Amino acid sequence: MKLRIVIVGGGAGGLELACKLGRELGAEQVTLVDQQLFHIWKPSLHEVAAGTLDIHQEGLSYEMLAHDNRFTFCLGAMTGLDAQARTLQVAPVHDENGEELIPARTLPFDELVIAVGSTANHYNVPGAAEHTLSLNRPADAEHFRLRMLKLLTAAELRKSAGGEGQVRVVIIGGGATGVELAAELREASVVHSRYGFRRLDPQRDVQITLLEGAARILAPLPEKVSTAAAALLKERHVAIETDCRVARITPTQVEDATGRAFPADLVVWAAGIKAPDMLATLGLPTNRAGQLEVDDRLLVKGQPHIHALGDCAACPTASGGWVPPRAQAAHQQASYLHGALLRLAMDRPAPRHGYVYKDHGSLVSVGTQTSVGNLMGNLFRSTWYVQGMLARTMYVSLHLMHHQAVLGTLRTGVLAVARFLVKRATPLVKLH
Repeated sequence: MKLRIVIVGGGAGGLELACKLGRELGAEQVTLVDQQLFHIWKPSLHEVAAGTLDIHQEGLSYEMLAHDNRFTFCLGAMTGLDAQARTLQVAPVHDENGEELIPARTLPFDELVIAVGSTANHYNVPGAAEHTLSLNRPADAEHFRLRMLKLLTAAELRKSAGGEGQVRVVIIGGGATGVELAAELREASVVHSRYGFRRLDPQRDVQITLLEGAARILAPLPEKVSTAAAALLKERHVAIETDCRVARITPTQVEDATGRAFPADLVVWAAGIKAPDMLATLGLPTNRAGQLEVDDRLLVKGQPHIHALGDCAACPTASGGWVPPRAQAAHQQASYLHGALLRLAMDRPAPRHGYVYKDHGSLVSVGTQTSVGNLMGNLFRSTWYVQGMLARTMYVSLHLMHHQAVLGTLRTGVLAVARFLVKRATPLVKLH
């Protein structure tokens, strides 16, 4: 009897697992469920939001990937689970007019892997859910980009009429997402000033403020990395406010616990994540952040046939902590489950050891130019520090490694060359 493996969530970890298993087991045994038609590597969403990466050129079709990697793709969102019967429910798919294109379905499985990622955690801050944007999905990044273009256009028209033309962006959260978005927006604003927004001074009229509740940005990383990143942002006229606890957000400003107000036309929430609320409805054990509780075999507690990986899984470490929600963790967990599920499909014994997280360091993009570069700390448990061209090369290589896992070496190389040529034949930012 063939083992039916269903993977829910086509993010970095889920897609890599589906591709690896599909190439070895085939479409009859491996199914990937996702509510989107295209895959975007989540760490690149800040580039999509700034307009420096075209989502329509970068997106990889799940149907194409399914064909090339020999797995089955099922379009739709997971809505329910019967753990005892080993079935899951998938929501119907509707078009933009509400017409049903694909009915609701029930998928049987022998082994289930839940890899649905994360969403924004607003920590019950008043106004956060209503008046902020988060970069959780490609659609969120594209919405931010279009909103930014509208604000720039309005500011340009006000300047043309002799008035003040300012766009005020406030980013809440000084982690990797917030820092990368601030740097990318500043570079994009300079390019925008050349492409049609000539009356706007990118340094003065596009005001970017980064708010962080801790004493420094990039708090989980070594202080040297944090200090260098802050210096690079300040050189590019990004205002940084640390020890800033956001208390309330209105349509026009962000207020902190001390009463300070930061005027804002656009607010981005990058201050924390949680698992999707849907997981709490499945009858599986979850923690305070809504993550599924798993053991070191990535099995959901009490469920011998349900696994979880990535941001939606609360996985313990040997030191008593928790695996951090990073792309490298999802990649490692996908590799572990690939081996474990492949052994199960071949009626071989389970792996002798459980999953062990290995921290290979952290890279933070601070712009696209080599003079700005990237930062990395804790490389192989050391205190190495890199910046500039070397760091930029390493950062880009992470994206290429992900593509190599799902596309193969040859196609990844062709894609890299094509992207290089396209960037020199099109505007540096997406203007439509």
